Amino acid sequence: MRESFVCGIATTVMFFSFQAVLVADEQEPVAKFTSPLPYQIVQREGYNVKESHSHAVGGAQRGSASVTITGSVSKHLKGDIECRTVLLEDAFGEAVDWTDIKARFDSEKVFTGTLNVPAGGWYRLEARIVQDDGTAVLLGNIEPFGVGEVFIVAGQSYAEGSNDELLNVQEPQGRVSSFNPFDGTWRVAHDPQPDVGTGGTIWPPTGDLLVPILQVPVGFCNVAVGGTASSQWLPGEKLYQRLLDAGLAVGNVRAVLWQQGESDVIANTTTETYVANIKRIRESLAEAWARSPTWLLAKSTLHPTVYKRPEAEGHIRAALEALWHEPGFAPGPDTDLLDGPHRGPVGTRQHFSGLGQRRAGLLWFAAIWNFLQFPPQP
Repeated sequence: MRESFVCGIATTVMFFSFQAVLVADEQEPVAKFTSPLPYQIVQREGYNVKESHSHAVGGAQRGSASVTITGSVSKHLKGDIECRTVLLEDAFGEAVDWTDIKARFDSEKVFTGTLNVPAGGWYRLEARIVQDDGTAVLLGNIEPFGVGEVFIVAGQSYAEGSNDELLNVQEPQGRVSSFNPFDGTWRVAHDPQPDVGTGGTIWPPTGDLLVPILQVPVGFCNVAVGGTASSQWLPGEKLYQRLLDAGLAVGNVRAVLWQQGESDVIANTTTETYVANIKRIRESLAEAWARSPTWLLAKSTLHPTVYKRPEAEGHIRAALEALWHEPGFAPGPDTDLLDGPHRGPVGTRQHFSGLGQRRAGLLWFAAIWNFLQFPPQP
């Protein structure tokens, strides 16, 4: 899938409320878009999980998003920019007809506007400019993009690319995306994930399970780093800045998915210190981001090929349990339940086996679904 443009001189005649001839520059594309991008997922608002079914009184309340549309026009054209969305194969959601996006031109060529798009996808976005004489110039299109659920992933090795199998997204239309906050690109979330190691992850199966139930595309922005303790994510540390920058780059998200604890077991971190560290990280980021997504915390303390320390593990599990009941946090999965064949033995990456990755994805699906069904009270 790709970004496409109208090139050459088009001779097609289209009929709207007036006759509009599509024209384009002979030398270069009429417009280049910088938002949305191919495979981008925009976080939806207004989702009411209990009224999202198709027979809900008044219609399914699956939400929508105000999608920012930015681009540059390669020739001097004046008029109103209109956009529409087209449903791609087996898409969720509803198409939007031609709508004036109230574009503002920051210069003679660069424009910014917004279009309200129902939750769903994949969509194709098409854009045109309607001039004063009624002529519509087709600017180009972007596909695919969607409106759905977006998550930031942070923590250490079990969250990043340190697991045994490279997993591919199995969702038929590839509606599970990964965002690389360091180069601003989106792509289908096949392993390895962008900028988090060369191994396998638990996120393709998590997304595969979420998409058909939520009926929207799902996106992940993964900034986890293996072998890191909670203290390394505190304000002022490099990893805090990594997470801060990622949140600013990806924009609005549903939640932060935190899978971390093993390095704090090794460091003998106390329950009280771990609780204080995580609360401080979240509070500082909420202020810096100017938004406050919920953090879903996994119980992730088991590393059977590295140590067996039940007492130290218990301190971190107790901390995570306590945080689950704090404002701004919610229960993630207890992946410590996945022992034995779910963990790679000596001679492998010694993290989740392929079986463990898939079942950890199932547990994350259950935790996210439970969070959406019963969101914590503010």
